[in-house]
Amino acid sequence: MLAQALMGLVNGNQGVISTCLGEITDRSNQSRAFTYLPVIYGLGGITGPIVGGLLVMRHDPLHPDRPNPYPYLLPNLFSAGVLIIDLTVTSIFLRESLEGAETLPPLGKRMGNLFAWIWQFTSSHRPTYLRRAKKLARESPHYRHSNGHPTEESSLLSHSDVSDVSDDEVSDTPQLFPDAHPGEHLSTREVLNRDTVLLLLTFLIFQLSNISYNSLYPIFAQAPPPTGRDLKPEEIGISLSFAGVVTILFQVGVFGRLREKIGNRITYRASLAAFVVAFLLMPWVGYKNGSHVGNGPQTTQGKVWLWFELGLVLIVKTVAAVGGLTSALLLITNSAPSHHVLGTLNGLAQTLSAAGRAVGPFISGALFSFATHVKPKGEALAFGVFGGVAFLGFLMTLGIKGVELESEDYHEQSGDEEDGEETENDHDSEHGDVRHR
Repeated sequence: MLAQALMGLVNGNQGVISTCLGEITDRSNQSRAFTYLPVIYGLGGITGPIVGGLLVMRHDPLHPDRPNPYPYLLPNLFSAGVLIIDLTVTSIFLRESLEGAETLPPLGKRMGNLFAWIWQFTSSHRPTYLRRAKKLARESPHYRHSNGHPTEESSLLSHSDVSDVSDDEVSDTPQLFPDAHPGEHLSTREVLNRDTVLLLLTFLIFQLSNISYNSLYPIFAQAPPPTGRDLKPEEIGISLSFAGVVTILFQVGVFGRLREKIGNRITYRASLAAFVVAFLLMPWVGYKNGSHVGNGPQTTQGKVWLWFELGLVLIVKTVAAVGGLTSALLLITNSAPSHHVLGTLNGLAQTLSAAGRAVGPFISGALFSFATHVKPKGEALAFGVFGGVAFLGFLMTLGIKGVELESEDYHEQSGDEEDGEETENDHDSEHGDVRHR
């Protein structure tokens, strides 16, 4: 439990990576940078299980006739070593991407502020950081409308809570999260507009669908017929490796050009639609014996059809996951009205993603357990429920209308096509004038 809790504490790295990429790139080159994120994830998804499995030592290496009391020690030490190398490389070579980071207090002072914040939180009924926040909020330009009257939200701030806070107290109050741009604040409505809210909600559905599919597939594949397909663990591993290879090939060879043609919004929309298709098709994959109920001895023809259908569905799912993740990250990055709120948006997206990853396996496992008691085609229940969830996400993506969410290469591609159409029309009109004469 402690190890899982620590893993959860560092689970925000994906949001940090997306924020850094958004800060060091612009719309002219961000697509190429974000395209390789799923490739790296795919490589890790392939090599991680392989290395971990190979390094497991069931027997004591010094005494082969004895069982190893710590069979998983070597894989964990290897992973820890890789993380130490990663930490060293990033600490030395990775430059800070946040503009204005040099104005932030030193790390030691921020750690001291953290302990001061915790001390006040546990010992004071009116901590100074709360009064400081209220005073700054009342002085914020968003506190009043253009007509000078307080907003409904700001009226909730009590005058008595802030009247006794001097400017010296405000400046000396420990800040848990210091602002690199204290003079540049955006209102919640400016940050969380309609497109951004829809993006975050659909990203939650996307991650819920993705993790639920990843949880359902191994259970479904190894379960006995008629609910499952009775695949061996090594067969499931081969199919997952195949999906990882498809991830890399699609991302490197196809996705970039496809996204330039149709844009981030349509790619994201199509990815959720592909998830719906993958959820609906998986329960109808055949059996090893070639029958419709899975009874009887295995046949060569049945195995061939099983692997063909399974591979086809996994390709659809992999394309949906890869295309959807890259497009979602690009859309969330481009939806930020300023680089100063990139961290906020990516952190919120990562929080929703973590919520989907937490709920997905629990619900999918419970649904499949219930589906084993449903006859016939009980497996269609679990996949069908999440197919409906993915379809809801697809419908919500239809409301994402902002053209400014697209990258620069898509606008250039659209502009080239429009220029080509105008040139062709001018050419046709010239020929028409000649014929008329």
